[in-house]
Amino acid sequence: MRRYVFADEAGDFAFMRNGRASRYFILCTMTVPNCDLGAKLLRLRKQLVWEGLPVGDCLHATEDKQAVRDRVFELLRDEDLTIEATILEKSKAQRQIRPTEHRFYQHAWYFHFYGAHRKILGDAREMLVTAASLGTKKGRAGFEAGIQDVMRQFYGIRIDWKTDHCPAMADPCLQAVDYCTWAMQRKWERDDARAYDLISHKVRHEYETWRHGTVHHY
Repeated sequence: MRRYVFADEAGDFAFMRNGRASRYFILCTMTVPNCDLGAKLLRLRKQLVWEGLPVGDCLHATEDKQAVRDRVFELLRDEDLTIEATILEKSKAQRQIRPTEHRFYQHAWYFHFYGAHRKILGDAREMLVTAASLGTKKGRAGFEAGIQDVMRQFYGIRIDWKTDHCPAMADPCLQAVDYCTWAMQRKWERDDARAYDLISHKVRHEYETWRHGTVHHY
């Protein structure tokens, strides 16, 4: 049995307090037993085009109109999927956690799988993790290497696993996890749970890593 895991992140790598930097960095995964959801999203996009709704090159929660978002969430809430999220309040990250963007990103993946790796794997013996491409082409290899290192730590040779990285436009299931991540970010950053509530029954892991921490480092 194989698990398909699609990953996206929300927030930025700006460790400062200003009106533009995010408070949280959120890593979100969507776990599915197969990739049928991707075909359903492609059909939905065609239907939205047919109905004359404004649809971009791909489904993207931040840019899509509310009428489009409503239809996507309507599909997601009835699908066979689970959502896992790890929330990091960036100001609580010690300097050794964030010497570079790549290292902080790898730590986020470590914290995520530390809490959720058994839930994600279940009784599967194979896992394909597909993450949305991040950063420039030159720096992308560092982010990808971080994911692979975390996978080796938690799964090693116990199961057969592979990683994949591509733009969200290339995989409709990445567009689905983009929606899940957007809903999670709206809840945590803006205290707006309207979208989150539509899919909250799919969330089986939601953990704020430093929730008991009281020290802020900037």
